[in-house]
Amino acid sequence: MSEETKSLNFIEHIIEEDLSNGFPKSSLRFRFPPEPNGYLHIGHTKAIGISFGLGEKYNAPVNLRFDDTNPEKEEQEYVDAIKCDISWLGYKWANELYASDYFQQLFDWAVLMIKDGKAYVDSQSSEAMASQKGTPTQPGVDGPYRNRSVEENLDLFYRMKDGEFKEGSHILRAKIDMQHPNMLMRDPIMYRILKKHHHRTGNDWCIYPMYDWTHGESDYIEQISHSLCSLEFKPHRELYNWFKHQVYNYGKDRYPLLPRQREFARLNLSYTIMSKRKLLKLVKDKVVKGWDDPRMPTISGMRRRGYTPSAIRGFIERVGVAKRDNIIDVSLLEFCVREDLNKTSPRVMAVLDPIKLVITNYPEGKEEWLEAENNQEDESAGFRKVPFSRELYIEKDDFKEEANSKYFRLSLGNEVRLKNAYIIKGERVIKDNAGNILEIHCTYSEDTSKKVKGTLHWVSIKHAIKAEVREYDRLFMDESPDNQPDKDFMELLNPESLKIIEAYVEPSLKDSKLGDRFQFQRLGYFNVDDDSTLDHLVFNKTVGLRDSWEKKKPIEVANQSQETKSSQPQRKAIDLIQQLGKKYTNLPEAKQQKAKQEIQELAKKVTYEELSPLFETAIKKTGTRIAVLIALKVLLDSGLNRNQDIDNFIDKALGDRSELLVSEAKSL
Repeated sequence: MSEETKSLNFIEHIIEEDLSNGFPKSSLRFRFPPEPNGYLHIGHTKAIGISFGLGEKYNAPVNLRFDDTNPEKEEQEYVDAIKCDISWLGYKWANELYASDYFQQLFDWAVLMIKDGKAYVDSQSSEAMASQKGTPTQPGVDGPYRNRSVEENLDLFYRMKDGEFKEGSHILRAKIDMQHPNMLMRDPIMYRILKKHHHRTGNDWCIYPMYDWTHGESDYIEQISHSLCSLEFKPHRELYNWFKHQVYNYGKDRYPLLPRQREFARLNLSYTIMSKRKLLKLVKDKVVKGWDDPRMPTISGMRRRGYTPSAIRGFIERVGVAKRDNIIDVSLLEFCVREDLNKTSPRVMAVLDPIKLVITNYPEGKEEWLEAENNQEDESAGFRKVPFSRELYIEKDDFKEEANSKYFRLSLGNEVRLKNAYIIKGERVIKDNAGNILEIHCTYSEDTSKKVKGTLHWVSIKHAIKAEVREYDRLFMDESPDNQPDKDFMELLNPESLKIIEAYVEPSLKDSKLGDRFQFQRLGYFNVDDDSTLDHLVFNKTVGLRDSWEKKKPIEVANQSQETKSSQPQRKAIDLIQQLGKKYTNLPEAKQQKAKQEIQELAKKVTYEELSPLFETAIKKTGTRIAVLIALKVLLDSGLNRNQDIDNFIDKALGDRSELLVSEAKSL
């Protein structure tokens, strides 16, 4: 088997087999068929990516078809939003189509099925029909109207169409087999009476086709070659095939190709619900501010939060196409977002929890405009000027009066570097009567060549711009909020999912435009929210520089695991990093990302003194060297200052033959 064949997913294998058996490549056609009853969410991106991805791979048309058969729940707003989301993701459809385009054709075929004895009008109550349908282990029984004459069925069906009857008084059913082992084949409903206004056809129709009847026949009319859907539709495949073979007898001259349905595993994400009904409840109950609330798993919500199309598409590629349902850790999605933004986001300085810092030996009234690099990942990004003055804001967490040797930030008597500026030394603090620190007084040195371990971000008080920052967290506390039989999903909401902060940002952000994305250095990635104005900047936190959720797991879980751990000797974090590094290069990509996240978490417990001896790791131990680079990046992001040993280690990695190693080195 060739390398190219090995890399195919199972759907591509099916298509390749069809092509090798003589199916014309020019006849390949795909579609994405959303129902316009809500906004698209992250779960839909897999189906979108599969269908449009196949279109790109085989240069085949992909239709965007709205399955608009339920006027009670469908709106033009949803149609517009779906089109916007798919375009934003970077996909182009060949034709914009609607199931309602085929209402007349479907009706005409239904009439022919009645004439052929393959459909009949049932006039029972829904309760009576349910009692006759049986169970998965018990066959159903024929209803009293199953053997109506063709003439009576035609008469009733036309009168249903003409609006003569009330809703619920009659339905049209396919006449298949009430004893069939597949309950979906027990005379399924084809039409029901619904006297509702349709967003496209208005009041032209008062009977509407059911999904199972409409979906496959729309595929057939459009001559879709491969009808791809998620696994929950696998039991429907038998009915899909039965319907298409009925209509093939009526339309084969015009529509010679019969589509084939194939199913793939849907995308399930931890800490996330995918049900449109439940998402709608969050909107209607005002738990969130709308479908595009940045906490929502909708594509519009992720767009507003600052996610990029390339990050989402990269995530879908990593997840792949599977035959079995599973739950993907949301941290993988966040990793993909973080990785993409790292390459493209300008670096700026912002302080979210400010405390005043006064440089006592810096002249009063003096100010400087210092040069700062916009993005070390992008040489073309250039530089900007940031103002520096005697009084600054730094983060409260970046100062301790007294600190141990593992604390790389500012403390009394110790020196740190101010990013893009000078080295300062903590001298004394000013406190209020309650003992709270009001000001930190420091002295500065113009000798920036000195080696210090920590680097802090800051903003000049005189020049800083006040901004609103919205810090978003996961909407649900539970890993599986959609799968808790003994709890309502609303009970699992995270009360701390939104935190609004008054922050201070550097003046270069004054002219930021809606949607602009930035890295607030040492804090995370942020973007300009739709609510932002010239007079009131609003930023959304897109994602942190690293996964911080592990710190927030419930205390009782930590206590349970502690009981197990306490009886066992604790291995050092640096040893675990080495162990993960040894097998790193032999892991598949998805497991490499998981291992990388573990190394990043372990690195928070490692000192530079523990890590630096590994700079001498043998060249052939590529995996260990990659692990050291990953851990080193965590220390540098936490304030560790670069030195000659670090630069030498990175330079050595940049010259290696391993693409993985070089990639990690480039990130530093």
